[in-house]
Amino acid sequence: MEREPLKIGAKEARLPLIQGGMGVGISLGGLAGAVAKEGGAGIISTAQIGYREPDFDRDPLAANLRAVKKEFDRARALSPDGVIGFNIMVASREYEAYVKAAVQAGADLIISGAGLPMELPRIAGEAAREAGRADAPALAPIVSTGKAARVVLRYWDRKFGRMPELIVAEGPLAGGHLGFDREQLERYTKESGRGDACVSESYEEEIREILDTVRSYEGKYGQKIAVALAGGIDSREAADRAFALGADAVQVASCLVPTLECDADIRYKEAYIRAGKDDIVIVKSPVGMPGRAIRNRFMERVMAGEKIPHSPCHRCLQNCDPAAIPYCITDALVHAAKGEVDDALLFCGANAWKADRIRTVRDVIRSIL
Repeated sequence: MEREPLKIGAKEARLPLIQGGMGVGISLGGLAGAVAKEGGAGIISTAQIGYREPDFDRDPLAANLRAVKKEFDRARALSPDGVIGFNIMVASREYEAYVKAAVQAGADLIISGAGLPMELPRIAGEAAREAGRADAPALAPIVSTGKAARVVLRYWDRKFGRMPELIVAEGPLAGGHLGFDREQLERYTKESGRGDACVSESYEEEIREILDTVRSYEGKYGQKIAVALAGGIDSREAADRAFALGADAVQVASCLVPTLECDADIRYKEAYIRAGKDDIVIVKSPVGMPGRAIRNRFMERVMAGEKIPHSPCHRCLQNCDPAAIPYCITDALVHAAKGEVDDALLFCGANAWKADRIRTVRDVIRSIL
């Protein structure tokens, strides 16, 4: 079945597929540009995006803001007419600065999660006016439950009198930081008949709640709000189920890591290929958020309670006390991006173990759509 293009406000992607943002060097301009070139929406993560800049250790904010523009320009060169945006974590210590930099760079779309992006319309609107942009970027909150969708949309409605152009409903099979506690993760996931993980009927109810909430505001505002389902979308079957539930698009991430175009080191990609089903575990980040990653020597040390020495603070996350954390997430993710996999936090989705070879972005997208 041929899928309809994805309309995100005034923007349109030829394919209803969004590439998920993967922080610290995994989804930069190379991967985002490749996805946009194939017709999807390519997304660059701002999380410690400037880790390769020479002044990153001395002035991480300046390095990151400079890299925002560099990586956007790199993606745009690969896809002059495609949809290219940024994923920006609400939990970032300099959240407003990253949103403004993304707007100034020319982003078509800003996706924001790791917390609820309550003030995103204000920040992006101010930045667009300052930059003299007549075409402000489309905005997309990430939510994981019906309650979160109601909270965000009610707030945007009352305070800003506007709606997002897109909602990303990120489920319990996603990689990286998750919007669920351990009990919810167990309740919302199950094993499919094929042996891989899929969402349970109880989480499909959450998806329906999110869709119902979105549709009610569509009626009020007389506009389309696209909904993309994320987490565990790694096959045609998973995508078909998402569309059957009422999604307008799917967001995919982990299955794009072991591709030629992904910005990560080849050793990071090979870690996905080597991983077995039992190697995918739920871990706790230094700031207490649950996440999903590949078990390796580093994670064994963390799970054993070892406190791992780290570099001076790079000011990545709010609510992080460098003196109290068991390890530095910036250090661990930079190691991952550089391919130092034994000393790295290897974030991944629940079904990342299914990867068996390095493919191209085109091959992955075709296998899903």
